[in-house]
Amino acid sequence: MHGDVATVVWTICYFWVVLGLSAYGIHRYSILYLYFKNRHRKPAAGPKLDVLPMVTVQLPIYNEIHVVERLLKAISELDYPRDKLEIQVLDDSTDETRELTERSVGDLRARGFDAVVLHRDNRIGFKAGALDNGFKQAKGDFFFILDADFVAPRNILKECIHYFVDPRVGMIQTRWGHINRSFSWLTRAQAILLDGHLVLEQTARSQTGRFFNFNGTAGLWRKRCIGEAGGWQHDTLTEDLDLSYRAQLRGWKFVFLADIVTPAELPIDIDGFKSQQHRWAKGSIQTCKKVLPRIWKSKLPLFIKVEASAHLTANFSYLLLACLCVLMHPSAGAGSPAAGGILRMLLIDLPIFVATTVSSTVFYLCAQRELHPKDWKREILFFPFVLALGVGLSINNARAVLEAIFNRSSEFRRTPKYGVETKHRPRGSPYTAVQTVLPLVEFGFAVYFTYFVFLAFQNRQFLSLPFLMLFQMGFAYVAFSSVWQRIMRAQWNQRDISVA
Repeated sequence: MHGDVATVVWTICYFWVVLGLSAYGIHRYSILYLYFKNRHRKPAAGPKLDVLPMVTVQLPIYNEIHVVERLLKAISELDYPRDKLEIQVLDDSTDETRELTERSVGDLRARGFDAVVLHRDNRIGFKAGALDNGFKQAKGDFFFILDADFVAPRNILKECIHYFVDPRVGMIQTRWGHINRSFSWLTRAQAILLDGHLVLEQTARSQTGRFFNFNGTAGLWRKRCIGEAGGWQHDTLTEDLDLSYRAQLRGWKFVFLADIVTPAELPIDIDGFKSQQHRWAKGSIQTCKKVLPRIWKSKLPLFIKVEASAHLTANFSYLLLACLCVLMHPSAGAGSPAAGGILRMLLIDLPIFVATTVSSTVFYLCAQRELHPKDWKREILFFPFVLALGVGLSINNARAVLEAIFNRSSEFRRTPKYGVETKHRPRGSPYTAVQTVLPLVEFGFAVYFTYFVFLAFQNRQFLSLPFLMLFQMGFAYVAFSSVWQRIMRAQWNQRDISVA
């Protein structure tokens, strides 16, 4: 009796989890449809502005000794009249970055730039607080915001500013490039994952009048748009997503320019990547709780409300994926012929596989085909690792989602940047990502799925093996990478101490 009740409960939970995952998979197919239907519709800039407006460049910085000089050098080379350019370095640093920044900005002023360092004695509001502080003191009617690990193209302002001829345009987002894409398997996988968002999602949403978001950097804002939307607020960890939705709710139009690329540095270590993903996942759910009710209460068209819901709740898929990992054990033997495994595979498992795993593969491969039409096929063999990495992140990001649901506060944790553009890995850097005990949990799941792989092999369930091995490889990779990274850093620090 108790066994029957447990089976019913498990079946209900399993059904809702795979239904939710399938829904997000089907949404990827809808994005692909919208993209291919509208990809040739390029945003029109219209007539050029008669007089170039004043632009304030905002550079939020916190402890960036490896990249701050590269950042300011690129800004100094912008092809824009100096009398129309204000540079604000929003420096909340507590280390040697302050001296580097002061010296570099002093050099810029000596060369005739209107440049200033705005240093706060506290980090209230973190990045959002720094941007708001600069906003209140800025001279420009437009803001170009760039994170420390980005390198601005010389022509970016002149290429973008004329889109503001349309008085309804409040923000322009450029596409991110990847300086260190080929540094490692990890950076290569990150580039593929980001390209799917930046190429397919942003284009599809932008070209069809759906809401999309400022990505926090490499974009321009109209000052009046920020003000009317309520300014920069720091009650979420994704102040960019929050402001984007508030601005579009006020009727402002956003433009995505896929052909203008702003290169950036990808995190080169797994803990830095996991910390970044945790912040993005948690912040998106916080923003979801904050603005989604307003969206559904508004008079916006239904298609905008539905897409906004899919966008803002997307990280719930990691929570569902983590639940699937836990629920998978009772179904371990369900693929045997005696259990009606063939019928189950055709009616349930195969459709779920097409809606989830296949949708992810097709989605990201299409993005690579659009960006690299001549050599995109070479990425196909690399995709099992990309999918495994996504699975391996599920526990990290599910934790972030739960923290957002239960209103657990946390600070804005920056992603360490090292100025890496080649295969050289920095040693002895003072910056490390936040380290947690999560690798132990991930290692436990790796062992858990190793058992499943063994069981499937023993029961001759060979069709299940690739799927199960994705989970095994994903959890094993993120767990062992975190441990190995910490061991190597400890050795480098010990060696530096010995030399000193």
